[in-house]
Parts: sequence; structure tokens; C-alpha cells
Amino acid sequence: MKIAVTYENGEVFQHFGHTEQFKIFEVDGKNIVDTQIVDTNGSGHGALAGMLASLRIDTLICGGIGAGAQNALAEAGIQLYGGVSGTVDEAVNALISGTLEYNPDVHCNHHGHHGEGHACGENKHGCAGSEDSCH
Repeated sequence: MKIAVTYENGEVFQHFGHTEQFKIFEVDGKNIVDTQIVDTNGSGHGALAGMLASLRIDTLICGGIGAGAQNALAEAGIQLYGGVSGTVDEAVNALISGTLEYNPDVHCNHHGHHGEGHACGENKHGCAGSEDSCH
């Protein structure tokens, strides 16, 4: 299995469409056998799903993610675990062990409305997984 996680400074980056890097994990059973960090080279929302598909990613862990990107991932056959925060390594270990806390209804429907210090997927603003906007 290949798992991609939106990545910034070791943490799960909170806005899928703006992530500049993914950390890719190759997993055999319950063991991580390889990791690498991959630059997105400025790819936007739509191109990222295609990029992940070309890397043969099975699973994506991220913070906030919009409906269009969710649909593109579903069409590519990539399983989504959204609304995740914390360190990337801990998130992958939790997924492998079956204890990952995620939000199956994660949404980011307020693009362009982010205030200082706010990112999609942050539960402290009450918007991760909500259809309400944060402003």
C-alpha cells in the first residue's frame, strides 16, 4: 500500500489544494518499508489528484479538502482520510494500527476566506467537516 500525506515541517498540512509537499509511505502489512518527500511543483487542486494517481497512491491523509478534490480522488480510486491534524508519522502509524481519528465528512467550502492564522481543517474554528463557513 502507498499512503500520501499532505506535509509541512513534519505536520499534516491543513489545505490539500495548497500543499507544497507530500510525504509518501510504502507500507507492507503493518510495516513502513520506505518513505520519501515529494514536491508538488505548484500543482493545484485538480492536478494533485492526478499526481497522486501517477505515483500509485492508494490512500491520502490530509486536513481540509474541498468537494472537487474529493471527487477527483474518488475517481482515481484513492481512499481519503481527511480532517486529520498532528504529525505525519503519527497519523500514518495510527492508520496502520486502525486507530486514526479522521472526519469522513470533511469539507473546505470557504476558499478565499481564510483569516490570519486559520487553515482549512482546523477544528478550533468549527469548520472542519462542517458545511458552514468560518467567517
